[in-house]
Amino acid sequence: MISLLFNSVATPFWKWQRCGKYNLWTPNHPLSFLTISAVARKKMARVLVGVKRVIDYAVKVRVKPEKNGVVTQGVKHSMNPFDEIAVEEAVKMKEKKLASEVIAVSVGPTQSQEVIRTALAMGADRGVHVEVPAAEYDLLQPIHVSKILAKLALDEKADLVILGKQAIDDDANQTAQMTAAVLDWPQGTFCNKVEKTDAGLTIAREIDGGLETIKTKLPAVLSADLRLNTPRYATLPNIMKAKKKPLKKVTPKDLGVDTTPRIEIISVEDPPVRQAGAVVADVDALVAKLKAGGHI
Repeated sequence: MISLLFNSVATPFWKWQRCGKYNLWTPNHPLSFLTISAVARKKMARVLVGVKRVIDYAVKVRVKPEKNGVVTQGVKHSMNPFDEIAVEEAVKMKEKKLASEVIAVSVGPTQSQEVIRTALAMGADRGVHVEVPAAEYDLLQPIHVSKILAKLALDEKADLVILGKQAIDDDANQTAQMTAAVLDWPQGTFCNKVEKTDAGLTIAREIDGGLETIKTKLPAVLSADLRLNTPRYATLPNIMKAKKKPLKKVTPKDLGVDTTPRIEIISVEDPPVRQAGAVVADVDALVAKLKAGGHI
């Protein structure tokens, strides 16, 4: 960004002189001055954000009678909470003039457009829906989604891909890592804090032992952790505006991505019911009960 600052003294144009370094004309007046700030930081052209439609976290998940999946019909869905954090981070980057465009991408059936519209209401500029029929979606795996996101990142000329660290339905925690591998881009996973620098990004990562700080150049892939930020609520005016924002529909075939299943689901079962506890009178009774149950 080049900033020009002139004094208030009016200078006739015939008294201006040429500044060859910047190819600009400047006032040739003893009280006039020109300050030029060279480009201090480069804008990120585009940020690609992945959003997934999942069963709402407040809903009790039920297994199908056939034990081949979970019941999704007639069940409330919403955007994956970690993806909300990813969208918020991308929108904040745009607000700080670090990004010029935020693109929200979702892979799934027609209903996935709901979470794209939510991302648009939060501040994303446009959406891309990679439509996968509901019958095929149940067998879609992280490797498929990673290849789709990688292809879109290249097609859209994205400088940064931000994803939630995991989805609350399958808890795979694989998509960001595999997307980075397919693109051969550096990755910053479990992000707690992201800062833009002249050289790229400085990232604080949540690890078992505390926080790890790393630096990476762009382009890169990030995965958002819980404490990265607090997502904003989509206001009613922004929800209405989101309906008019562009949303493109494509298929995996259009992107040249093969989504043939690589695994077969054998069965899906509820976790075993936890046995109720019992109150014992003293330590001796506790030890006796543990021995009787074969625990010690």
